[in-house]
Amino acid sequence: MKLLATLTLLVNVVFSHSVFANTKVDDITAFTLENGMKVMVLEDHSIPNANMYLFWKVGSRNEYPGITGLSHFFEHMMFNGAKKYGPKMFDRTMEAAGGSNNAYTTENLTVYTDWFPASAIETMFDLEADRIANLAIDEKMVESERGVVTSERSTGLENSNYRAISEEVKNAAFRAHPYSWSVIGHQSDIDNWSLDDLRKYHKTYYAPNNAVVVIAGDVTVAQVKQLAKQYFEPIPAQDAPRKVHTVEPEQKGERRVYLQKQSVTTPNILMAYHVPETQHKDYYALDILNDVLSTGDSSRLQASLVNEQQLASSVFTYQPQSIDPNLFYIYAVAAKDVSAQQLEQGIIKEINKVMTEGISEQELQKVKNTKLVDFYRQMATINGKANTIGSYEMYFGDYQKLFSAPQTYDQVTVADVQAVAKKYLRKANRTVGVLSSQEDSNATDL
Repeated sequence: MKLLATLTLLVNVVFSHSVFANTKVDDITAFTLENGMKVMVLEDHSIPNANMYLFWKVGSRNEYPGITGLSHFFEHMMFNGAKKYGPKMFDRTMEAAGGSNNAYTTENLTVYTDWFPASAIETMFDLEADRIANLAIDEKMVESERGVVTSERSTGLENSNYRAISEEVKNAAFRAHPYSWSVIGHQSDIDNWSLDDLRKYHKTYYAPNNAVVVIAGDVTVAQVKQLAKQYFEPIPAQDAPRKVHTVEPEQKGERRVYLQKQSVTTPNILMAYHVPETQHKDYYALDILNDVLSTGDSSRLQASLVNEQQLASSVFTYQPQSIDPNLFYIYAVAAKDVSAQQLEQGIIKEINKVMTEGISEQELQKVKNTKLVDFYRQMATINGKANTIGSYEMYFGDYQKLFSAPQTYDQVTVADVQAVAKKYLRKANRTVGVLSSQEDSNATDL
């Protein structure tokens, strides 16, 4: 109870004194350029820096067999030179101006981030406009980067047990939807993308009408508007990308996959349950269930499987934010001398407890408090503000919903959490993956 009281006190402090409390929905200015690019600006003059986030509405969900992995590939290519700023000049120019950058690709989005002194804002617009409008897609650079991605794929599968098993589980859980393949793509597709594939993909998905830009920091709305019109608006819009209309058919029975890997020291288990998209009304209850199960030493799976029964050396659960219905993951690594079957039974026993007995009010309140602290911590920096505003715009359909998120979390009840556990964490709705150094064999097998 002491921990709960401390967290509650901390939340109250954050509520009343946080930077977020001073950020209101009216502080964000949104406008759309004539080419369809949406820009959002949040002035924050607390430090003389700024962030620019470019959210591209393209990820592996926009691919199809034959061109899988292209979204991730362009994350690499966008740093390999354009018309004005040639190879390696993007990073060099940015660093010379005192800035830095990064990028990531998911199933749903590709996101580019720039952090820089506010005085360098025009350089950032110039750099980004150049690679949007004039990215160099030449054969020599493509072949070089194709080798880099191939190495990244093979190294990742070799070094990460989670990546190896998640690729198999996703493939089994999705039979129709593009979430079936990993973001990095199938190796045979990586080997065979053509220059024509790349040029069409870049023209379609890296068009200004397929992007949302968020700028937060020591800038003014007038300044951003002027630069956006100067650098981004002349880039022509393209035809809207094809819609992703594939709906994954309902899963009607448990699916299982087995992966043998010589280097695995103890078995790994990955369970995946179909859950709805982020805009669904059940999202917040599932998100709280996620934390009840595995966030912190006192969470259900951590306390039972790792600390008390010592069936697992580690365990976590994960529900990605998602545009389309996706998966709720439970991943655990068996402790020494624990079999895959023992670990799997231990996980299922804890899940069944939540489904039949529910959770306590204390568990719920602890997670709510932690959620609020994390939420306000994100909103305490200009980087966190830009990322959160853009993420809500992309996944929740409207950045304004971030301002009601604390109240929405607070409305979730213990009955809501039990209800989503019963609704989604069912045997018929799950895919179980087992990763082990042993071959998948019984004594009676031929």
